[in-house]
This record gives sequence, structure tokens and C-alpha cells, in this order.
Amino acid sequence: MKVNCPCKYNFSDDGKKVTPRRDVPNYPKYTLSQETVEALKKPTFDVWHWEHNEMLSCLEYMYHDLGLVKEFNMNPITLKRWLLAIQENYRNNPFHNFRHCFCVSQMMYGMIHLCNLQEKMTLTDMGILMTAAVCHDLDHPGYNNTYQINARTELAVRYNDISPLENHHCAVAFQILSLPECNIFANVDPEAFKQIRQAIITLILATDMARHGEILDSFKQKVDNFDFTNEEHVTCLKMVLIKCCDISNEVRPTEVAEPWVDCLLEEYFMQSDREKSEGLPVAPFMDRDKVTKPTAQIGFIKFVLIPMFETVMKLFPQIEEIMVQPLRDSRDHYEELKQIDDAMTEVELYLSIYLSITAIYCTDNMDPKSSEYSFKK
Repeated sequence: MKVNCPCKYNFSDDGKKVTPRRDVPNYPKYTLSQETVEALKKPTFDVWHWEHNEMLSCLEYMYHDLGLVKEFNMNPITLKRWLLAIQENYRNNPFHNFRHCFCVSQMMYGMIHLCNLQEKMTLTDMGILMTAAVCHDLDHPGYNNTYQINARTELAVRYNDISPLENHHCAVAFQILSLPECNIFANVDPEAFKQIRQAIITLILATDMARHGEILDSFKQKVDNFDFTNEEHVTCLKMVLIKCCDISNEVRPTEVAEPWVDCLLEEYFMQSDREKSEGLPVAPFMDRDKVTKPTAQIGFIKFVLIPMFETVMKLFPQIEEIMVQPLRDSRDHYEELKQIDDAMTEVELYLSIYLSITAIYCTDNMDPKSSEYSFKK
């Protein structure tokens, strides 16, 4: 049975241009303080303190600061309209929402500065990295690719079970850019735009975690003899960078990172509850009856995050203190929490056994003629 997983955009077969759901209003102009400007460049930036309009202003600032507005001859008003259309097309999911989009984009901006990428890559590369980060989860429905494929949703059918969500994010991104009032690349040469478009698609498709091993292995083969003049090497690096930023929450301070775990588990539980009700397979790491915060995080940090960031560290040693060490600290934090959880579980088990034995002993020694217990000597 095909399950409808409604999208904000309707990709009809008649070739009609798609428009946003409603006209997007202007947003107030915020002047960013020098303190905010400096904080934006660091992974320690607290993403929870900002309203949507403020996040939009921060994103707008990043495009100006990196020289992208000048490089691509963007109309500043078009940039504003584009960002508003982007925000409008992120859903209010617990995790995959506009704040997550901002998190990933801010981490990308931070890595560009931390790794001095402007000295090693072109401004076009910077534009591709930032725009892919901004667009990478557009119109995410809150249910992952496994659900889409198992439930045979419209997206899975359309994209033949091949990265259905990531293909959809790309499609929505370029539907928005196809609107003249939102086309930040309107003044770019058509041939150059074709290459930019292909590069953005490549990066967004790279965020499918089903391809994690393949992409990281490819980067590992290049990193020891990395060549910034080699286009294949640079493309592989860009794919790894967007992957790092997409799953970088644990790089942030605990008080910033931990609420994201709650958000992710809430989204996971919504999916697993739906899968159970529809008779679909349920992944243990998404099942509210089987997973805890420590168990959810420890394996992911140890076997996905740390190996990937340590590989990037070979190329950019400066990320160790600011990005890799916080991951190690986070791993230790969750392992301590798991030890506490395990100890509590053990105590609860012993208590349960003790109470069961006591109940059995008391029952065996009850005087049948009395309501009181009479213990044998």
C-alpha cells in the first residue's frame, strides 16, 4: 500500500511553475552586535537563544561576510526573500526544522573560518557549501528514508527508493531558486550556474547516512596526500564537511547539544510509534521501549562522529581542541550516564528479586487459620 507523505510542494506533471504556499513577508532588520558577530564563527554558539527572524539576519550576515553577495552579484533584497522562502519550507518537526538548518549552516560558517577554507578554496566553493547547508533538509517530513521506503510513500515511489528525502530536499531547493524573486544566482552565467547546481545536489545527496561509509572511505584514501588543486579531492572534502556539519550537535557545549538529543528522540519515537501502528519494521535505536539517551549517543559518537572528525583533523589539525575534544568529552559524559543507569537498573533488579523472594517466603509460612503471618522456628 502506498502511503501519502504530504509535501508543501506539489510536483505536478504538467510543468507548471510551483510557488510557495503563501506570500512571504519581509522581516525586521537586526543589527548584530560585535559579540554576536564573533560568536557566530565558533562551534560554541548557542543556537537556542535566537528567534527565527534573528536567525535569518545571522544567515544574511554570513552571506555578506563571506563575500558571496558580491561574488555572485546577488540582489540583497533577493537574498532576504530567498532566506524567508527557505524558512517557510522547513516544517515544525521536533528535530528536522529551521533551527536545525541554522545549526548546520552556522557550523559550516564556523568551519570555513576555523579551517581557513577561504585561503584554500574558491568563493564559488564557499557559496556551494553554505547554500547546500541552508537547503539540506528542506521540507523534511519528520520520517526518515527507511520509513519512506518501507511505507512506499509518494517520495519513495518518485525517487525509486534511492535517497528519497535527500532528492526531495534538492528538488524543493531548486523549485525555490526557480522563482525570479528568490533566485540568488540570477546574475550568474548559465554555464556556471549549471556547475553550482550540480555541486549543491552532490552535497545534499551526501547527507544520506546510508552513504556514510562509502564517502568517509573515499576521503580517507585522499587525506594523506590531499591536493586542493584536484577537483575530485575538493569535492570529496566538501561532501565530508557538510556531513560533519549535519551531525555536529555533540561538538557544541553540553547545554546546547543535549536538548537536541531530546528533539531527535521525540522524532524517532513518533516514527517508531507510526511504524508499529502500520505493521512496519522498527529500528531498535528508534523504539521508545528500548533506547535511552546514553545508549542512543555512545555508539554514534564513538563509531560515527569521532572517526569522521579525526579524519578531517588530519587535514586541519586546528579542529582538535575546538571540535574533536568536545566529542571525546561528550562520549565520556554519556558513558558515565550509562554507568549510572546500569547501576540503577541493577539495584532495581535486586530489589525486585528480594521483594519476590520475601513474598514467596511469607506466603509459604502464613497460618491458614489466621490473617497474620506465623513464622516457623
